[in-house]
Amino acid sequence: MASPSKSEALSRTRANVIAKGYASGTATYVERAAGALIYDVEGREYIDFAGGIAVMNVGHSHPKVVAAIQDQAAKFTHTCFMVLPYAPAIDLAEKLCDLVPGDFDKAAMFINSGAEAVENAVKVARYASRRPAIICFENAFHGRTLMGMSLTSKVKPYKFGFGPYAPEIYRMPFAYCYRCPFGLTYPGCNTACADHLKSFLVSHVAPESTAAVIVEPIQGEGGFITPPPEYFQKLKQICDDNGILFIADEIQTGMGRTGRMFAMEHWGVEADITTVAKSLAAGMPLSAVVGRKELMDSVHASGIGGTYGANPLACRAALAVLEIFETEDLLAKGQVLGAKLRRRFDQFQAEFEVVGDVRGLGPMLALELVEDRESKVPAGDAAKKLVGYCHERGLIILACGAYGNVIRVLMPLVITDDQLERGLAIMADGLAALEV
Repeated sequence: MASPSKSEALSRTRANVIAKGYASGTATYVERAAGALIYDVEGREYIDFAGGIAVMNVGHSHPKVVAAIQDQAAKFTHTCFMVLPYAPAIDLAEKLCDLVPGDFDKAAMFINSGAEAVENAVKVARYASRRPAIICFENAFHGRTLMGMSLTSKVKPYKFGFGPYAPEIYRMPFAYCYRCPFGLTYPGCNTACADHLKSFLVSHVAPESTAAVIVEPIQGEGGFITPPPEYFQKLKQICDDNGILFIADEIQTGMGRTGRMFAMEHWGVEADITTVAKSLAAGMPLSAVVGRKELMDSVHASGIGGTYGANPLACRAALAVLEIFETEDLLAKGQVLGAKLRRRFDQFQAEFEVVGDVRGLGPMLALELVEDRESKVPAGDAAKKLVGYCHERGLIILACGAYGNVIRVLMPLVITDDQLERGLAIMADGLAALEV
């Protein structure tokens, strides 16, 4: 009998020691990665259009990130910032306060994950406002902790069986133009989905009880749903009129993913509180909450924090990420990449009937697959087949959306033209195969 491959051996061990609920999309075990390429333990090469779910905007194992981590590891790896602080965290906070949209004084705090950033943003909003309620949206994803899961919309697999959920969470429809929850058509709708917040504050929760509205600029896991240009300005104005704080969850959209450092810059909207994670530290566990200084400073000493928050290795990695954006003009590269992707995705829509909608901003783009364009029945099985087809041919892509029928791309912004074209060619072949 032949010996099992490295992947087979790892899968057997994994089945015995890793919890079943902690699932992976493939049985591809990574050995190394560089830029936009990943190599598994069998030596196979994959073009990465997933980026660790929007975590690797500067690419895998960028030399400047690696050097920063190595240098910091040789000095010290942990003291707990709340016990013995250090310069890298302060330097990073200063830079983020400058980068996050908002012409006002800001302050930051660091934790480990996107979900923790959401938790702490809600804590700050409730503390500062002395109000309990949080308004979120259909198709939203904000994490898997109790608060994050409560704010998240999709039940399976994220919420099913894990209730009861956190109280004082109120959910309203989002600006999903392709499947308008109000049965209207843009632009004739006059962005009724934004104005709906006014009646929502009458019929569901009083403004005097509402601490904040939390929203993703582009809904990530929900299907890259991208609102029309005036949506957020109207939403923010309603919040301001009612003394409600506006939280922008930029965990997936931030750090250059949409062609701007933060997606809210596209609409000129300044959130009161912004959450940052994913590509902030190129894979190191680090997230941040950046908000108006008076809000962040309202919380009593030690009311927010965590043992590993602002880990020095992660902060050094994040500082390297910001240096890469500046020295390699990564935002401009992202904009060029986004334009190339949009042209090809528009071609896919023109050529393949299964592509019902193309949406997103910059290089944060998605294809919504449908059974037919008239009925818009979600083609979840087709999306699953496309993901499998691409994987077999050396391309990593991701599906998302309420019905699993949206194909999203989150490749590193440093991807080469050759790698991009090879990946897009595989996608095109896969889409053609769906229609045979």
